[in-house]
Amino acid sequence: MKTRYRSRQRSREMRQHMTDAETILWSRLQRKQLHGHRFQRQYPIGPYFADFACRETHLVVELDGATHSTAEERAHDQRREAFMSSQGWSVIRFWNADVYDNLNGVLNSILMRLPH
Repeated sequence: MKTRYRSRQRSREMRQHMTDAETILWSRLQRKQLHGHRFQRQYPIGPYFADFACRETHLVVELDGATHSTAEERAHDQRREAFMSSQGWSVIRFWNADVYDNLNGVLNSILMRLPH
């Protein structure tokens, strides 16, 4: 029970400190705007947090910025993605710059992974 409380608390903290790219994408994912699919932000999956998760379709959307550029950080991302995949989640990744420069393309890529 204590671990679940810590996860919820950490998730709340992360939602309060979203990156600009996360805020922009969230403005288009929240309130079932994408073909009626409900996304949650900073959704805990095991010991990790998904940037955005659609529980009904088991789709995770991850945004990567400058903090994902070193070999160690990329290895951590691979472990996270492998764990999420082992739990039945499909992961799609975008760079923050994709959100800034081509938001419609990002949304279309997400839509292609969702059932209509």
